[in-house]
Amino acid sequence: MWRRFVAALLAATLVLGGCATDSRGNRRPLTDAEKGALMGAAVGAAVGMTHRSHRKRAVIIGAVGGAIAGGLVGSYMDRQKQDLEKVLHPELDRGAIRIEKLPRHRLRISMTGATAFDVDSTAIKPGFHSTLDKMARVLNRYGKTELVIVGHTDSTGPAAYNQRLSERRARAVMAYLLQRGVIPERLSAYGKGETQPVASNATEAGRRRNRRVEIEVIPLVEGEPG
Repeated sequence: MWRRFVAALLAATLVLGGCATDSRGNRRPLTDAEKGALMGAAVGAAVGMTHRSHRKRAVIIGAVGGAIAGGLVGSYMDRQKQDLEKVLHPELDRGAIRIEKLPRHRLRISMTGATAFDVDSTAIKPGFHSTLDKMARVLNRYGKTELVIVGHTDSTGPAAYNQRLSERRARAVMAYLLQRGVIPERLSAYGKGETQPVASNATEAGRRRNRRVEIEVIPLVEGEPG
């Protein structure tokens, strides 16, 4: 991933900086030295971002007491998924929760805004607290994971407002999990607004599916980059 990012950053740097101006303001090609300086700056920025990511991962691993051995990650995450499905069986049956397997042994838990939040509200419905309580107990048992909480909305209303609403809903779920003993190092919360629909916004059924909060459960694996 980071190799692709660096390549794209270098390409963009050279395209955007492919010319300079002389003392009279006329455009001229970059010299080799100037190209080298731009490339160095681009690589430096990318490496800095990579190091920050690695430092964050190291902090999480330290907080949870170590990572999962590479050969055990599959069974570890499969057991977690089975335990989540067991305790959340009623919610899964009525469609309030979805649990999916993702590549690289990751899991995604999706909760719809229709069940977790009232329309245009960031307060978790009291009736959904027991669901989050059950979820938190399992997530605490399988502590060698990072939890990335992402809020989404439908396309009703201004995009900027929807972005802020999605962020506040994600933070509300994060705050609730913190209250239930999930350590803060494992948690992060973001909003995607209306930019990643999973259904058509042309129907109420589709809009209900798009109003959701997702938790991506990412295993911390020995020797694997963040």
